[in-house]
Amino acid sequence: MKYTRITALAALGVATTLSLTACGGGDSAKDSSSKGSSSSSSSAPASSSSDDGSQSQTGSGSGDSKADNTKTDSGTDSGTDAANGAAGASGKATFCKTEDLAIDAQYAAAGADEGRINITMINRGSTTCSATGFAGVDIKDEDHTSSPIERGPAQPRVTTLKPGDAAVFDLAYPIDHTGKSLASPTDIIVTPPNETHSVTLDWPAGAGAIKGAYPDVQVYPTHTAE
Repeated sequence: MKYTRITALAALGVATTLSLTACGGGDSAKDSSSKGSSSSSSSAPASSSSDDGSQSQTGSGSGDSKADNTKTDSGTDSGTDAANGAAGASGKATFCKTEDLAIDAQYAAAGADEGRINITMINRGSTTCSATGFAGVDIKDEDHTSSPIERGPAQPRVTTLKPGDAAVFDLAYPIDHTGKSLASPTDIIVTPPNETHSVTLDWPAGAGAIKGAYPDVQVYPTHTAE
């Protein structure tokens, strides 16, 4: 009976020892887990370093964007400067004033069936001016009515006149050989290109009769006299 009690006590002691070992193992697991957490925490700077690297890359991207903006701004400035330069150049350009032009009309037959009147404008001013474009022309009839003349199918040419230079533009029309012309012109009213003041010229003597009526006459753009 005594032997049995000793054996039971020994078994109880072994069980207690195993229980304590198990508890110790739990603490070890906690320690390992704590160490794992600590290790994980210690790796956070590496992750932060990665974030820093990512931020550095973002910063570089922003830098590139800024550089692009600088280029864009530079291009815009250049475009603006070019536009301002063009505006400045056009601002310096002056059109010939009617009062500075000596204007004359002469008949020049272009052919048996085509009549042409050359109108010459000489720059009598002291500065260079532009006479580029179409002059305004009205033909006055003997019944005291006037008719505006349509533009011919031609593109204007740059016509710059230094003092003393001349520009020419033409009136062209079909000639009437029947003697039944409906037009009896007496004067040509000329307004130089880009001007509002006019001069009145006599219809040239000897000019062929206009076939049809004034809508059959066309005015052509100015060009430098050759």
